[in-house]
Amino acid sequence: MSEDDINMEEYPTEIHDYLAAFERSLGSVDEMLKKMMAVSRSELLQKLEPLEQAKLDLVSVYTLNSMFWVYLATQGINPKEHPVKQELERIRTYMNKVKEIADKKKASKLDKGAASRFVRNALWEPDADNEHTSKTPAKGKKRK
Repeated sequence: MSEDDINMEEYPTEIHDYLAAFERSLGSVDEMLKKMMAVSRSELLQKLEPLEQAKLDLVSVYTLNSMFWVYLATQGINPKEHPVKQELERIRTYMNKVKEIADKKKASKLDKGAASRFVRNALWEPDADNEHTSKTPAKGKKRK
């Protein structure tokens, strides 16, 4: 028997795909953590704008709490009944606030002066000199 056959006997075959996907996900997390740990935090934050710094901090703390959630689940503790659930919800609230701020920055801004000129020029205003002719509709010019 090969090592894979022995491992397959230890757990039901139905969960093999889930475990393989979980293992790949752990590899991805490990790779990203290595990239983040390669650069010092202060050096990384100096290169970012304040909004990007907030995003990085929120993603970091959310990831850490999510990993703690998984740890609790592996220890047989229901994370839904643990304070970590409220912490994740609080972090999500702040993530939404940062997203709103980023969306406001991307939104087009109204140039009030240009808008008022556009509306003023689009609307017909009778001239004071031509007021007497504007009362009756203009007809074709008469030919002599």
